Amino acid sequence: MNRTDDRLLPVLLICAQAVVWPGAPLVRGTVPAPTMASLLVAALVAGVVTAALALRRTRPVATLVVVAAACALGAGPLPAGAMAVLGTAGVALALFTVAAERDAFTAVLCVVALAAWQFLQGISLHGLSDRDGLDLVLTALLYSAVCGAGLRVRRTRRARRAAEQLLKWAEFERHRLPAAERRRMERELHDISAHHLTAVVVTAGAALGLRDRRPELAQEALEFAVETGREVTRALGAVRAPAPSRGDVPSPEERLLDLVAGFRRLDQRVDCEIDPLPDGTVAEAAYGIVREALTNVARYAPGAHTRVLCRYGDTRTDVAVTSTSPPAGAVAHGAGLGGGRGQGFLRSRAREAGGTVHSGPTAEGGWEVRAVLPGRMATTVEPSAPRSYRVAQLVAAAGLVLQPLLPVLVIRADEASSTTRVSAGVFFALLAAGQAVALLWLRRAPRTAYGMLLGLALLWPVAMALGNYGGPVLLPPALSLLATCAALATGFPMRGVSDRPPPARGHITTLLLTVLMVLTVLVHAVAATIAVLDRGTAAPVWAVVAGTTVGAALTGTAAHLAGRLRTRRRQADRRAHDERLAAWTEEAVRDAWTERRRIAAGLETTVLARAADMVTEAEAGRLDATATRAREALAAMRTLLDTAREGETEAELRPQPTLQALDLLAHQLRSTGRDIEIRLTDRVPERLPTAVDLAAYRAAETLLAAGGEQPAMLELDVDKGTLTLTATGVPRAAALAVQERLTTRVAALGGTVTTGPKGAVRLRLPLAVAQDTPDNEERHR
Repeated sequence: MNRTDDRLLPVLLICAQAVVWPGAPLVRGTVPAPTMASLLVAALVAGVVTAALALRRTRPVATLVVVAAACALGAGPLPAGAMAVLGTAGVALALFTVAAERDAFTAVLCVVALAAWQFLQGISLHGLSDRDGLDLVLTALLYSAVCGAGLRVRRTRRARRAAEQLLKWAEFERHRLPAAERRRMERELHDISAHHLTAVVVTAGAALGLRDRRPELAQEALEFAVETGREVTRALGAVRAPAPSRGDVPSPEERLLDLVAGFRRLDQRVDCEIDPLPDGTVAEAAYGIVREALTNVARYAPGAHTRVLCRYGDTRTDVAVTSTSPPAGAVAHGAGLGGGRGQGFLRSRAREAGGTVHSGPTAEGGWEVRAVLPGRMATTVEPSAPRSYRVAQLVAAAGLVLQPLLPVLVIRADEASSTTRVSAGVFFALLAAGQAVALLWLRRAPRTAYGMLLGLALLWPVAMALGNYGGPVLLPPALSLLATCAALATGFPMRGVSDRPPPARGHITTLLLTVLMVLTVLVHAVAATIAVLDRGTAAPVWAVVAGTTVGAALTGTAAHLAGRLRTRRRQADRRAHDERLAAWTEEAVRDAWTERRRIAAGLETTVLARAADMVTEAEAGRLDATATRAREALAAMRTLLDTAREGETEAELRPQPTLQALDLLAHQLRSTGRDIEIRLTDRVPERLPTAVDLAAYRAAETLLAAGGEQPAMLELDVDKGTLTLTATGVPRAAALAVQERLTTRVAALGGTVTTGPKGAVRLRLPLAVAQDTPDNEERHR
């Protein structure tokens, strides 16, 4: 809201206060008429309150203090009703703003301070037994209701803002994922060509140069070419279809140590100091940076002494690869093999991990690559307010509550009563406090809290009788009914039913709702009837019973309908939100899968064929031809990288994602804040029947899209010719609509869907009923 809106409510409050006083006394001609002094005081107080309320969003706590103090000071010299609107609605508006704009601790502290201040006022001037004290209970209830409404508005606003931010991020990821997948494949292909194929060329060139003096190097180079060629084939297969999780993966520290050991086998002098790193983006970036830097050393400075440093700290991760100048006479066999993309890929890796990278010559004539990546504390939660600030808040609140002058200025002293009877207000305050505690526990223990509310409702007529309450007879029962209606409106008493299977859920929900409504009407009708009959009435008993029963039934039904409407709106918003996320996820994964298939097609027809020829020549013992085929594979890789950004597939020709796209699905879901884990056991084959592959991916997509805020895990396994998908942490998968979609996807293949407790779903797809034919495989491609 803008500043014009902030001024609107204070102006309306002044108008309402002017109507109540002095407008009403002047119209009725009340004697004595308001004096000029009282009008001046009222105008000054109204001006201060209006100015403070106009700034309530920027300084909510200060506004609350100013409004309460001004109304208290003005209530002393002015007649009754002169501060009625500003002292109640004005203070309530300021308190609502505090709850909506500040944290929960500050809001609750303000409520407690105001209620305690008024309570101490009443004790100091009237004692505990002088008045009924119902005004104190009503004031406390007003403050609590306003504070709760403000906190709910704040929570709803934060949830809406988070949902909007999540949708914006998901839309951004929808457009980014295809390009990110293309860049990933480009980086991986570049790393493979730079590391594996370059190593073959360097080794073969060194063996050819030393053929006369060290003939044994030729056989070692051939064996190295065979091993490396097969590793290239495996690595390119992993690039085409990276598994989200398959078997035991080496730790980042082990991968870096293996990388260093591989370069040492190329006669590179490499020392290393590597700290353990956690799995994730930082570890992947560190591995890629070290591999690229060591490959450049092997290309341009063979034999140079190199030091690898990886330090994982609280605030940052330092990665440095420093090499000296190459020894005299060293021949750089791979100097002309680079494609000029290495530095760009280094910066891309560091940037995606949230860090930076710099490279350049050293003072000793060598070369250094240094990267700074996030550390272990990069994603910590923002700390709350300091303890000293909280202590200052408590001290300020205590000072305001115990301020000695305000009781004299605010409330005019009445004659104190000498009786020792406890007033009904004390009982009402205790019962209201019990109801407030029950409402606070409603989220954790809904059935117990609701039972407490119904039990406390029967004590209100007892409190009226013990305290000799003389006010409106139906007001205390109405206050107890208000708390019960608040519980009904939240819908928490129905929690736990949604965990049951869909067929039984409807019957249990209807039965539980009927029991709750009958108990609510019965308990509150009995309480109201006892209160009315104890006071005495001329109406017959049956009329009292009928009236209280109808009133309790209508009020409870209205509260339930309001809560049901609110729940339906929330569910509709969540459903629309989930549908948009699911649609964007599907589109992003499909576009990224299209990019992967396009580049993979080039791999199959060029690079893989050259790598296979290199292995064949090495196995035949032809070292010259092996080096030539390795150079051809490098050239084909560079050509593929040059053309990776060219050409796009038509929308109607985009291939459908299969289980090989699960890593893309997991990446897209994680980008929206979901904690997703996908596991594939070693028994899942690389290739599945096309119909099963497509249906399994669609089922996995549906299951993971039905997850909530808790972590979700999807495990795939094959046993006795059946593919099993087990999903946990997906509570919404038990919904009828999701079950129907899953059943439709697997029924055509003879599969089954079973639902377990706590959001567990298991799908079984037989592999034998859907064998691929050449025509099916061609259509799939």
